[in-house]
Amino acid sequence: QVQLVESGGGLVQAGGSLRLSCAASGRTFRSYAMGWFRQPPGKEREFITAINWGGDSTYYKDSVKGRFTISRDNAKNTMYLQMNSLQSEDTAVYYCAARDGGVLGPYDYWGQGTQVTVSS
Repeated sequence: QVQLVESGGGLVQAGGSLRLSCAASGRTFRSYAMGWFRQPPGKEREFITAINWGGDSTYYKDSVKGRFTISRDNAKNTMYLQMNSLQSEDTAVYYCAARDGGVLGPYDYWGQGTQVTVSS
């Protein structure tokens, strides 16, 4: 079992930056692939980015490439999402997730979400 807690959300102006964190506890963090998802208002949850257990392989949704950066610190059991050049379309509840194995496939563990609001 893995417990995930997101933090770092908030209100930011368009063009600004935020860094989200996802703290993990429970089973060995370093063996899990990790991902960030988001759910915009009135829409379904969508994949944003993922990182493999070693941190040397990452994947991004096209609309966030070049603006968002995923990273992880296995020594701290923490994953990060650096978000730059934020746009109003990035407004959503952001969730971190974990799965045992590779980054592809359904994610088994989810955080409670953190709200990101970008004002234009």
